[in-house]
Amino acid sequence: MAEEETVENSEKEAIAPISFDDFMNVELRTAKVLEVEPHPKADRLWLLKIDGGDEQRQIVAGVRSHYTADELLGATIVVVWNLQPATIRGVESKGMLLAVQDGEVVRLLGPDGKVAAGCRVG
Repeated sequence: MAEEETVENSEKEAIAPISFDDFMNVELRTAKVLEVEPHPKADRLWLLKIDGGDEQRQIVAGVRSHYTADELLGATIVVVWNLQPATIRGVESKGMLLAVQDGEVVRLLGPDGKVAAGCRVG
């Protein structure tokens, strides 16, 4: 793909291409959801304690209007593991789960079968 070309997402926003080397710097891995709590300052956010294989951490996920705590608990999800930590409404998040949105429908990305926490995606 030429540098001047762009890729469009479902909302028709132009997104600049990245190099293969840049993509290889993104660590996607599987994680198991261990705990689910409502965010104390946001009705649309969950606080998820996840197991990424070698470490447990907390992420803030904006899927509360699409998934119940029971649906998330025990799920294996795909997470951007090496994302710089961010504070979201006063709570630190160390990663980001991956999901797809098709209109009003949101679905988490994950393996299509049972895999261990901490498996590298790619």
